[in-house]
Amino acid sequence: MELYHFSSESNIDLFKPRVKHNRSDMPPVVWAIDKAHEFTFFFPRDCPRIVYTRSQGMAEEDERRFFGGSNSNIIITVESHWFKAIKEATIYRYTLPSKEFELFDETAGYYISEQAVKPIEMQPMQNLMERILDLNIDLRFTPNLYPLREAILNSSITDFGIHRFENVRAT
Repeated sequence: MELYHFSSESNIDLFKPRVKHNRSDMPPVVWAIDKAHEFTFFFPRDCPRIVYTRSQGMAEEDERRFFGGSNSNIIITVESHWFKAIKEATIYRYTLPSKEFELFDETAGYYISEQAVKPIEMQPMQNLMERILDLNIDLRFTPNLYPLREAILNSSITDFGIHRFENVRAT
């Protein structure tokens, strides 16, 4: 199994456990993501985004509302003002030894380790939008993410992620 950590820093020799800003109830850990979900991190670090997937048992109305006109099973929506930053970004994908990690959230593909972890390799990544589109993911832009967040939270979609929402523009 391949596990990764994405960063805006290119010189990390050792990942040390730390408390995540939005998970202060947890002990310090090192976070990793599996290959199947890595695309959720093909963005600059602070870029807010909403990722959602066709869900089992999703209401027909929600299927039309959220996926109408798209043959993709995954949709990522980002605020429009992030377009240039995403287009020009270079991020760094660190490959981590999977034996050091335990599964934290299967739906999101998150793994954690309470031990410091030395990366196996680092790969710079550019052309992030192309990478996303090559995976047949529907990438959308909107002036503001608040309406979509409320719509998803009040829908029958069960497989979604709301990333870095503290960085959205105020309504």
